[in-house]
Amino acid sequence: MKSIQYKAAQQVACEEKAVPEVGPGEVLIKVAYAGVCGSDMIIYQGVHPRAKAPLVLGHEFSGTIEKGHSTLPPGTPVTVYPLLSCGHCQPCRNGYAHVCDTLKLIGIDCDGGMADYVKVPEDKVLPIPADFSLKLGAFIEPVAVGVHAVARSGYRPGDTAVVYGAGPIGLCVAGCLSYFGANRVIVIEANPHRLDVARQLGFTVIDAVKDDLRAKVLEYTQGRKADLAFDCAAHPSVHTSILDILRVQGTGVVVGSYKKPAEVDLLKIEFKELTLIGTRVYERRDFETAIAILQSGRIDFERLLTVAAPEEAPDQFGQLLSGKTDAIKLIFQLG
Repeated sequence: MKSIQYKAAQQVACEEKAVPEVGPGEVLIKVAYAGVCGSDMIIYQGVHPRAKAPLVLGHEFSGTIEKGHSTLPPGTPVTVYPLLSCGHCQPCRNGYAHVCDTLKLIGIDCDGGMADYVKVPEDKVLPIPADFSLKLGAFIEPVAVGVHAVARSGYRPGDTAVVYGAGPIGLCVAGCLSYFGANRVIVIEANPHRLDVARQLGFTVIDAVKDDLRAKVLEYTQGRKADLAFDCAAHPSVHTSILDILRVQGTGVVVGSYKKPAEVDLLKIEFKELTLIGTRVYERRDFETAIAILQSGRIDFERLLTVAAPEEAPDQFGQLLSGKTDAIKLIFQLG
């Protein structure tokens, strides 16, 4: 079978690999589409602390059951909940398995979905509606990140929210806010192409390079400032403004993962009684909500997807790393 493998720092290859043998409690999935995540790019750069070469990448994917499931027949369209939790630590025992003390992921700690076939534990398989696009099926996982971030924020219908970053996760968060009935969603981004896509999706945009962020937020909120702000950019510059654009008792949500600790002005948090929340991946129920959001068609998420063949992987990963591409979300068509 074809597989996209991480071989060494800044080296991926499309290579033949044996179809996995499934054992008890495992399911073989014929993969249709698999998306490239920011964590895949960290692996590609050779700096992920856990991923070891050779490794089949991919934890965002869709496909159909080939064999092995105890109740779902072959051909059933599915996606996969890729978190591998220990089940024994305190977070797991208390219902927070998504922040397991030793959390692992399919596609990082074991072979993932960027291959014609992948084997996964049966309890990680999630059926998707028969009429659901398998192409969008590979985007369920990123939308679930957005669902979880909005749920963690304490969002209330009618809130005004600012989203920093118009990458896949930022636009997923913005899309979820819009779906849930936000009064206004303001997206801040520096990349002109991504700004244009955010605008086409119906969001109010602020150019992080040309605009005065604070002045624009005041203008768009009629001087009230934002109820919520989501940091999906994970850039140190965000924290120079995020606390200023929030109203008194507003909430900031850290969604992106910082490479280095960012400075935070705790005095502003104290004086404005702000709330700062962290959010990590998702819970299983967030996938169900993500499917409903994608099925509704109210947000044109397919506009974000760029499809490539597995053989293009070396070039496509290189372009993503260099920034010489307009692809917002790259997905590989397999199987």
